[in-house]
Amino acid sequence: MRTVALSDGKRVPALGQGTWGMGASKTVRASEVAALRLGIELGMSLIDTAEMYGDGGAEQIVAEAITGQHERVFIVTKVYPHNASRSKLPKACERSLNRLRIDAIDLYLLHWRERTPPLEETVNAFEKLRAAGKIKRWGVSNFDVDDMKELFSLEHGRDCAANQVLYNFQSREIEFDLLPFLTSNIEPQTSYIPVMAYSPVGHSGDLLRNRVLKKIAKTHDATPAQIALAWVLRQPGVIAIPKASTEAHVRDNVASLRVQLTKEDLTDLDREFPPPKSKSQLPVL
Repeated sequence: MRTVALSDGKRVPALGQGTWGMGASKTVRASEVAALRLGIELGMSLIDTAEMYGDGGAEQIVAEAITGQHERVFIVTKVYPHNASRSKLPKACERSLNRLRIDAIDLYLLHWRERTPPLEETVNAFEKLRAAGKIKRWGVSNFDVDDMKELFSLEHGRDCAANQVLYNFQSREIEFDLLPFLTSNIEPQTSYIPVMAYSPVGHSGDLLRNRVLKKIAKTHDATPAQIALAWVLRQPGVIAIPKASTEAHVRDNVASLRVQLTKEDLTDLDREFPPPKSKSQLPVL
């Protein structure tokens, strides 16, 4: 498994596991748990979740999946902005810890920005949780360049470990300014901040039915989803966190690591999915 370094030097798998949509139905709970456990066995030991996913249900799925193997996994979870204040963040963290059944969160992210509480208050609250041993590091999600610049201007702001954003063929906005801003001084430079790409194969089946994507997949004896993942993972400093609710899907995701896209592939994909020519606002998920 290829790895990516976080800003503090900790190395994590470049291909992890997402849990958006998990924990919402008891009928598929066993399948979701089995999928996550297989992913861990295959090296995808970074698992991303959030208090928002399934109203905490996804964190409970993760807890069941990592039972007996906490030391093998790297847990990422996210806090609602309205719970990111000085008084509410410790309580939200404790609830997530209880649902996850762990003593410390490996990476705790602010899910997105809102006007209140002030960013400085959230950063200070994160730092207190880290000092207390409740979290090992903190980061952000859905932050654009202006957000990151504001963050870096704060005391402890450069202790941010990662920024989780939407990134796939259909959503390349971060390539215009955010991706180079965060990763141009890639490791071992201290200003390097890795990007964690959510929804790396898109939100619907439309992307995976694309004619060009299917043609390239055929030449590599791969699936369109594997090509989409390989395309995201080709970028230095980028971690992909696709969701897989079945063991078969997990195995398909892992197989994307074997795909080596050619220059011709990348040219064809750029023609079909043009890179951005201007900045646009990041969506929030």
